[in-house]
Amino acid sequence: MSKLKAVFFDLDDTLLWDEESVRQAFRGTCKRAKEKYNLDQEALEQVVRKKARELYESYDVYPFTKMIGINPFEGLWGTFNDEGEDFQKLKEIAPSYQKQAWTNALLEFSIDDPEFGLELAETFPEERKKVPFLFEDSLKVLDSLRGEYRLLLLTNGSPELQNIKLEITPELRPYFDEILISGDFGKGKPDPSIFEHALSLIGLSADEVLMVGDNLNTDILGANRTGIRSVWINRKGIENVEVKPTYEVKSLTEVLELVEKL
Repeated sequence: MSKLKAVFFDLDDTLLWDEESVRQAFRGTCKRAKEKYNLDQEALEQVVRKKARELYESYDVYPFTKMIGINPFEGLWGTFNDEGEDFQKLKEIAPSYQKQAWTNALLEFSIDDPEFGLELAETFPEERKKVPFLFEDSLKVLDSLRGEYRLLLLTNGSPELQNIKLEITPELRPYFDEILISGDFGKGKPDPSIFEHALSLIGLSADEVLMVGDNLNTDILGANRTGIRSVWINRKGIENVEVKPTYEVKSLTEVLELVEKL
């Protein structure tokens, strides 16, 4: 096994706590519905999540969003001013999708108010941008690795949206020698081609790299398919029988201990 020379990191829910940002954005938006209609915030959030997913999966462009790795909740705050025909379709759909998801959710509570649905749809992106969260050990780990190893950020998603996430957490970008976003490349993890492209960007072979990510079906599966050693961040203690990572840890801090041994 060759000496380790680089570490690839996933972004969402590996370095950025995107799940919590989305939760807080829902909380802030649903608060308006509580103030106007005395709706239960948590109940509304669960219904919006369900309605958004159902609507998102009904669009012709859904297979593309799945391949690139853009989830329904990113659809609720993205504008998708990205290059390419599929992104153009997504850009056209996004405003009506966002309004309809909230309006459909309100209807479940017998509230027929499309104007307020639009207000909530416009509030959600504002709320999401207010609440960027990094995991508490993200910067410490990147600090320790920088200078010793080449660092590459390998993230699925819309280039515009992923760059907004990096703009509202400006500490992250300077750590990385390269940033590769699936929407720019044209295919997302776990497709081996995006991992191979990442290797070509830094001029290394698969056995000189470690991939760190939280998602078994994208980060770990893709690394495995490309012959890259993988580290699965399993913060929630999920039982896994499907995809086998090379290593499994509970926190980013454990990645440092692992890297020292390699």
